[in-house]
Formats: sequence, structure tokens, C-alpha cells
Amino acid sequence: MKNAEVNNNFRIAVPSAFETVFSHFYFAENKTAFPITKTLLPSFQTILVFNFGTKSSLKSEKNSTLEVEKCIVLGPIKQAFDYTLEPNSEILVANFKEDAFYRFFGNALLTHSLPIHPDVLIAENCFSVLWEELNKLSDTKERVDYILEFCKPYLREQNILTTLLADFKNENLNPIKAIASKTNQSERNIQLNQKKFFGYTIKEISRYERFLKAVEAIQKDILSNSKTDWLSVVDQCGYYDQSQLIHDFKYYMNISPTKFLKFQNDICSSKSE
Repeated sequence: MKNAEVNNNFRIAVPSAFETVFSHFYFAENKTAFPITKTLLPSFQTILVFNFGTKSSLKSEKNSTLEVEKCIVLGPIKQAFDYTLEPNSEILVANFKEDAFYRFFGNALLTHSLPIHPDVLIAENCFSVLWEELNKLSDTKERVDYILEFCKPYLREQNILTTLLADFKNENLNPIKAIASKTNQSERNIQLNQKKFFGYTIKEISRYERFLKAVEAIQKDILSNSKTDWLSVVDQCGYYDQSQLIHDFKYYMNISPTKFLKFQNDICSSKSE
């Protein structure tokens, strides 16, 4: 990181009653005199960001900057973006799991990763009211508990199809074909529902998971102070060749794998660990 960092950031686990809705919450604040900028890795999760104190900002791959005043919904996060915490700003981020965003709002409007104010998604302006209540609280755990309590009336039960899609773990089978066969539905119908409920296709998430494997392999090398063997990464993560690996890094993060190594400290992941 370019600036001396005296900021606080941590993940917050969610109670078991909410583990199919949120993977975790994330809190960060900037107590320095300088802006702090980090890159958020793509997670394929939809996130709800609450901003307190000074405005924070997001910068997309196309370098358009968006200021976050109170709250905003983003996702599914399919490509990396930079976020900046100004001095005296703090953010609290709710990370939705799989189809939970759809179950919360009833309509997956964000299939193109467009930022939107959450009040647009629900008839009454409840999120502005929620932000006002959260702003009165200073304790992060109290804020998380308040959000969890607030969301209860809006949550819908997972239907059978989304449960099957979310729980599918057999890497040797095509989930669309397997679930179509199991539910006696067409593959096309399963594909459409996957996109509708989750905001992404099986093909998109499979490519992303391969990329994530590569990121994790590189991070293991960093932790053990080992030199990264790129051919080994290509092989163990299922890439055709090194150029395909480079292509994925540029697609998801707009940087090469070697630059990822160099700027590792500036990169955050919103995936739960």
C-alpha cells in the first residue's frame, strides 16, 4: 500500500440461522490522514455497502468513479474494482450468498454488475431509514445484529431448484444436465433459472472458480516465500496454457499475474475464508 495504514478492517461471521443468506460481513475504516485505496477481487457475490463518516468511492475497470454516500448494492462482482476510503470514513459490507440476493429483493436486477441504490429495489425507502438507524450505533456488532433483524421480513425461502443449484458439489458432472435430469426439466430452463436467481451462468462461475484456484496457488507461494512456478499453476488449475492464465487475470483484474504478485498487499477478497 502506498500510504502508511493505521486502519481497522476485519470480517464478521454470521449466526447459523443466516448462513444461507450471508457469507459474512466486512468492516473497514480509515483513521489515517490520507486516502487508502485497495482493489477488491471479483467474488461473484452481490454486496450491500453501508458508508459512514466521509464519503468513500469506487472506481470501475473503465475508470468511472462512483461516490458512496449512504448505501449501495453492487453485483454480482464479476471483475475487480478499486475502492478508496477517505480519512475518517468507514464501511460495513454485507456479502450475499448465491441466490440470497434474489430471495431478499425478489428480482435479480443486477445481472450486469450495475451499482444501484437499494431503495430502488424495494417499494418503500426502507434502506435510507435503515442507514439512519445504523448511523446512530457506534458498535459494529450492534450494526450487524440490527441488519440481520431488519432483513428477516424480506427473506423468502429457497425454492427446490435454487437449493439443488446451490448445493451441487460433484465436479465430475455438469450441474445443468444433472439437475435437468433430476427435476425432469429442460436444460434451457435450468440455465435460465440459474441466471435469474444467481445473476450468473454455470459457465461464468466455472471460469471464475478456475481463476480463484490460480489466485490461491499464488498466495500459497507468497506465504511460504516460494518462487511461483507458472507452469505448475497452469497445470494444477486446469488452464490450457500460460496465455490463457494471463488472459483470465487481465479479464478479472485488469493486471497480469506478475503484477498481481507485486501488488498483493493492495488486493482484498470479499469471499469468506
